[in-house]
Amino acid sequence: MAFLTTDGIMNTSKRILILTVDSGSGHRSAANAIAAALREGYGDRCSIEIVNPMADRRTPAILRRSSADYDRIVRVLPGLYKLGYEATDEPVPSSVIENALRLMMLDVMRALVNHHRPDVIVTTYPLYQYPLETVFALQRRTIPLVNVVTDLVTLHRLWFSPVADLCLVPTPQAQELALSHGLPAERVRLTGIPVHPRLVRRERSQAELRAELGLRPELTTFLALGSPRVPQLAEMLTAVNHSGLPIQLLAVAGGDVGLYQQLQNTTWHLPVRVFHYVHDMAPLYQAADGLISKAGGLTVAEALACGLPLLLIGVIPGQETGNAHYVIEGGAGERAETPLAVLEILCHWLADGGRVLAERAARARALGRPRAAHDAAELIWGAAQRPTLPYPPLVWQRWGRWLRQRWAFWR
Repeated sequence: MAFLTTDGIMNTSKRILILTVDSGSGHRSAANAIAAALREGYGDRCSIEIVNPMADRRTPAILRRSSADYDRIVRVLPGLYKLGYEATDEPVPSSVIENALRLMMLDVMRALVNHHRPDVIVTTYPLYQYPLETVFALQRRTIPLVNVVTDLVTLHRLWFSPVADLCLVPTPQAQELALSHGLPAERVRLTGIPVHPRLVRRERSQAELRAELGLRPELTTFLALGSPRVPQLAEMLTAVNHSGLPIQLLAVAGGDVGLYQQLQNTTWHLPVRVFHYVHDMAPLYQAADGLISKAGGLTVAEALACGLPLLLIGVIPGQETGNAHYVIEGGAGERAETPLAVLEILCHWLADGGRVLAERAARARALGRPRAAHDAAELIWGAAQRPTLPYPPLVWQRWGRWLRQRWAFWR
């Protein structure tokens, strides 16, 4: 695709390849947010493709199953997930994983690079950096690579590969961690986690949005987000339903069929709108005064960008532990592990005319980064202007020996 510049010179649009995954919705949401910001900022000057290599048939089955395995393990065996997360966040096991990924995903990554011929590659998932480095070595050239981190504080060392030209981090704590893992300061940029521009672009008043959603415009409104990874949401909302509190709910099952049916079959004693799955969350976020959900990276980032206090009812051990601490220590929310704790927090927030709720909202706005997607898009666009470079000869020699040995064994 070509376009005419302001100087009347014909130029070619930049091809941007965004690699993501669908284990949890956060990685995909960040990819969609970046794509939307790039289209808003650069229009026809960029051609964007979002791809999930883990779903590619050339990817080994053990990796293709990882999304479903992730959902099952974090729901049924969270302690085991935590153990595995912490055990692999050490130099030796991490190196084993890196080398396995280089071999197992080499074919699919090479095919994607050759098919899309990108001017820049963006990753919202850490594991793709290592096979990409191998592709660059085999092809003896590098393509600008931008790595977008999608959790706030507790980050696995696999996020921090030196192959990335830029590592976009969400918090000062993540920035310090990236530097401690040896990334050069000029390659680490603090942007926040990208949230979709629609979420923070208000076009209608809160009262209008509530009326359109069938709710009472004057009532304090909480958005409750569920998914297969938030199994306790129904129990928590049952307690709220019988509390007599002067509130109303927007309840989203997040594609969890069992949760949706349970919410649909509930006899509600307060105004409620129940949704199975919502593609455009902007009206719901903007209609709400607070959020009830788990401490997922994108969920937290979206709530903070919209100035919504968070009542956290679930934390996946490992990466989400830091997300919860960030919210609580920043004064933007609280954690509740039981239905009684949910009621205690809501009563506290609503007392004195909602004074504490307003304080929490102010802290959420202070922590939020509503322009994160646009800031990331600007850096990605800048990276796309750089030419591909020959792979460093000494590095190629080292990788060539390593790859010949391993590839012969693997085949």
